[in-house]
Order: sequence, then structure tokens, then C-alpha cells
Amino acid sequence: MSELQIALLTIGLVAIAAVYGFGWWQQWRYRRKFGSVFKASHPDALYNDTVSTPIEQNSTSVLAETIAASPVAAVTDNPCSLLNTQSDFIIEMHLAEPSPAAVLVGLWQRKFDFRKPVQVCGLAQATGLWERVIAESHTLYQRYRIALQLVDRSGAISAAKLADFRDLVLGVARNIDASTTVPDTEEAYQQAVKFDEFCASVDQMVGVNLVPSGDRLIRAIDISRAAGLHGMTLEADGAFHLLDIHGNSLFSLINQDTVPFQHHTLETFATAGITLLLDVPRVEDPTLRFDQMMHVANDLAKGLQLSVVDDHQVPLGEKGLALSHAQIAGVEALMRNNGVAPGSSHALRLFS
Repeated sequence: MSELQIALLTIGLVAIAAVYGFGWWQQWRYRRKFGSVFKASHPDALYNDTVSTPIEQNSTSVLAETIAASPVAAVTDNPCSLLNTQSDFIIEMHLAEPSPAAVLVGLWQRKFDFRKPVQVCGLAQATGLWERVIAESHTLYQRYRIALQLVDRSGAISAAKLADFRDLVLGVARNIDASTTVPDTEEAYQQAVKFDEFCASVDQMVGVNLVPSGDRLIRAIDISRAAGLHGMTLEADGAFHLLDIHGNSLFSLINQDTVPFQHHTLETFATAGITLLLDVPRVEDPTLRFDQMMHVANDLAKGLQLSVVDDHQVPLGEKGLALSHAQIAGVEALMRNNGVAPGSSHALRLFS
């Protein structure tokens, strides 16, 4: 075999490995996002025989002390206005003299060590406004607010991580001779645990299945065309999404066995069923979106000759849908009464 042939063979093998690796990576991301949807420990609203009574509001009501003047639920492009003591552990740093972001070098080096988002906001000397700070910023800041998010979908921050974050920020402050205002870590940890319990109680993912009769499979290209008629587009996560004007998903359509849909396999791929999903806390007006999702489900069922069933392959009736609608409405009310409006920027941070 000539050197040219060996080189061409090597290039071909590398290309095949790269394609395979990319496909595996996509499927890993997809399974990580959707694979546990039907294994969740909390009950699924659509599959319950009875409506679960929402937990008493007084038992988990946590009033947010909002640092920014704007309401917690307001949708805003400025992340600094979303910081609040309900969901963030915030250390305020007062500088001896206005300084750029480089003075926080120790923080930037360890920003991703805490398994929760860290947000840095600075009070700009020139404008007198709070703004998000990045490590490369040369703006001079008079004060910093350094915030560690206490809760997200992976749970509450651990006491050890919270203490580690506090010690890191205090060490940075000592190095630059800055004074600090620091919340009590034990109190913040207990609040995080309590708030996480509330978040878990309203973290509802509602799904509805569409399946063909017998052993017939549904062609992915037909699913794509039908979803497109309803404005749904195939996104990088391997699911079809109906997006709002901000690019946030209102509800999604996934392959029932969690293998992602991909543009280059739509013509050749087929599946035994699909599922429409509504991520209740991440959408505004979730009851309205549930009705919209069910309208799409019924249209898809008609166009693709499918049956709308629950997780036990039982056809969905009016009673079950009414119960689901009532439970979603209860979750929505509970979120609003606890200062977290569904679909708000605050909710998107918490349920990510």
C-alpha cells in the first residue's frame, strides 16, 4: 500500500470517528436533558388520577428581600436587577478606591468551583449604575456585589460550598483592602434548604404521548413537517420547540425513547412514539400553554394518525385533562404567592 493510500485511509478513519463522536455527544446531551423526565420522583400532573393538593402557602412562603428596585418577577436584560436574598448569597464589597475587575483575580480563577452560578455586579463610577462585571472589564467600580445562587434544579447549595465561597470572597477583599458586608452562612444555608423544598414542590414537567396503532412507526420527516405547521423548530438539543419572542421554549416535542431528532437523519429515522412536554415553572401562563399544547397534540394525532395516551398507554379523556389543568393552575398560584412568577427571569434562573 502506497503512502498516499495510507494517508487517505487515515483521513477517512479520522472523519468517521469524528462523525461518530459528534453523534454520541449529541445523544449524551439529549439524554442528560430529557432522559430523567419520566423518572422524576415527583408526581406528573397529567398522569395522576386525582389532583394533588398544593402545599399550604404559609408552610413554605419565603419573602424575597429584593436588592434591586424592580420586582423579582420582571423580565429584564440586566442580571444584576434579579439578585435577591431569596435565591442568592450576596457579599457586598466596598473598595478603598475605584478599581477594575482585575482586582478580583482570585475570584475569577475559582468562579466555577461551586456547582452553582456566580454573578458579579459592579457599581460603575462613571454612571452610578449597577452592571454585570466580566473579568476583562476595564470599567472602574466603586462597589461589587458578588452573588452565589443558592438553589437550582440540582438542589440547594451545600453548607461546605457556601462557606468555601464566603472564605474565597473575604480573602480577595483582604488582598485589596476592601471592607465587606456578609450574610450569615448558616442562616443562608437553612433558607436555601427551605426554598429548595418549595422549588421541588412546584417543579412539574407535564407530558402527553402520541403513539401509532400496532407496530407502525412514525417517520421523523413526517413529524418534522407536522411540527413545522405549528411553528415548532428542531433545536440543537434534538427536540422540536415552540419558541416565544425571547427564544424561550413554550413546550417541546421529543422522541419517546429519548434518542434525539437530528436534521441529517430525518429522512431515514422512524420512532414508535413521540411526547409533548410542558415545563410548568419555566413558562408564563402555564395553564394557557397547557391548553395550547393539547391543541397541538390533537392536531398532530389527527394529521399523523396517532392516539393521545398517558404514560400507561391509556387514552386521555376530558376528566384527566381537567384534573391536570387544575393542578397546573394550583402550581402557578403557589409560585406567584411565593414571589416566583412562572416564566419570569427569576424562574428561569431557578429552574435551569
